[in-house]
Amino acid sequence: MSTKTQTVSLEEIEKQNGYMAAVRAGNMAFERELGFKPPVFVLTLGCQQNESDSEKLAGMAEKMGYAVTDKPEDAYLIIVNTCAIREHAEKRALSLVGQYKHIKAKRPELIIAMCGCMVVQEHRAESIKRSYPYVDLLFGTSDIHRFPEFLCEKFKRGRRVLRPCEPEQVVAEDMPVRRESTYRAWVSAMYGCNNFCSYCIVPYVRGRERSRKKEEIVREVSGLVAQGYRDITLLGQNVNSYGKDMGADYDFADLLAELDTIEGDHWLHFMTSHPKDATRKLIDVMAAGTHIAHHFHLPMQSGSDSVLKAMNRRYGFDKYIGIVDYIREKMPDATITSDIIVGFPGETEEDFEATLSALRRARFDMIFSFIYSPRKGTPAAEMEQIPDTVKSERFERLLAVQNEISLASNKLFEGKTLRVLCDGESKNNPEVINGRTEGGKIVFFDGDEGLKGQFLNIEIERGDTFALYGKIKNN
Repeated sequence: MSTKTQTVSLEEIEKQNGYMAAVRAGNMAFERELGFKPPVFVLTLGCQQNESDSEKLAGMAEKMGYAVTDKPEDAYLIIVNTCAIREHAEKRALSLVGQYKHIKAKRPELIIAMCGCMVVQEHRAESIKRSYPYVDLLFGTSDIHRFPEFLCEKFKRGRRVLRPCEPEQVVAEDMPVRRESTYRAWVSAMYGCNNFCSYCIVPYVRGRERSRKKEEIVREVSGLVAQGYRDITLLGQNVNSYGKDMGADYDFADLLAELDTIEGDHWLHFMTSHPKDATRKLIDVMAAGTHIAHHFHLPMQSGSDSVLKAMNRRYGFDKYIGIVDYIREKMPDATITSDIIVGFPGETEEDFEATLSALRRARFDMIFSFIYSPRKGTPAAEMEQIPDTVKSERFERLLAVQNEISLASNKLFEGKTLRVLCDGESKNNPEVINGRTEGGKIVFFDGDEGLKGQFLNIEIERGDTFALYGKIKNN
């Protein structure tokens, strides 16, 4: 399936800049009167693409004269960027917005905005319109760049602005970005998905695949490297199908190879990949690269061919494991991670055993495992569902198998020295520092906050199921 991707015009971007200037003027008056900029709180739920979108929303808010805060109770503007991948994420978004109602009761001038994947769904949008009257702005995934326009309209007319429209095939460039990190960065290579896996809502809420121009991506990545960013991740719902919508003889492997020529001390990561587009050409480019991380996140979802067919994944386990084997042939040091869904409709005990067997064969370093959650509007939601008790029991068995594999994998690093990008103080244990390897493995070690954002050589003393432990090796 191909679509015609349109880049948002310079005229439209300039129009949004005009709206930003209008809001900024009002906020400057606010600051003169009260002595501080109005705070904005941005809550992000969901995937890395949502995180990237939120950085753009925060960037526009800053340009409009807001000051970012991590305390919603202080905010004059709250933006909730929602996720629709599982029901739990939707319920959490609605619960949190329900809590913000009390903040607005104390501060009526507070504006609450909801955007992202969840609100594009018609039933959710209608529910928010009816049951959450204190939500002032509602807009979808394709209208992120129009946020200033919607906010300006709210200020001007005083009414709610509700625009949860269907995703359009557009790409917006030259938007302000406020990055959360000074050394790790998200860079969207493409948006949307054409795969229509039977369980997945993404194609319905993110629209069809649309790639950014390679020149724009190269320019952004070059700028980040020049600023000292150490870890840059290319994003896409199916990032290795990049370029298919452009009709040019230039694919994701070509893009990765071109980005690899940018000089500097940095890693290039990418996610998420679909096995049907994980070509040998891509793996060869990774193996020959200078900056490309030897980390491949390759969602398998199930080890059963019958379940994979019902999921509309368009590959069987034999094809999948062939890709894994080729990755390990070309990059013996590669970290391979995966996604697994447990309890897909119709999954038999035999099917589940096939998934356990696939884990033992593939020996992933780590998996992200999920209990199947029906998504309204997808084919799988209409299939016969498996009892929750069965799904939960299988989930525990899956984790037990994978935990053994992960522990054995991490034990192999004991006594080795790994290059680690330091993330500073651990959130769970402030007495230690943590960071991540090229393959995304968490490493804990002694150090100080001043090491944050630096590459360090860490001698691994102990490998555990979920992390590595070591000490800084002085050269």
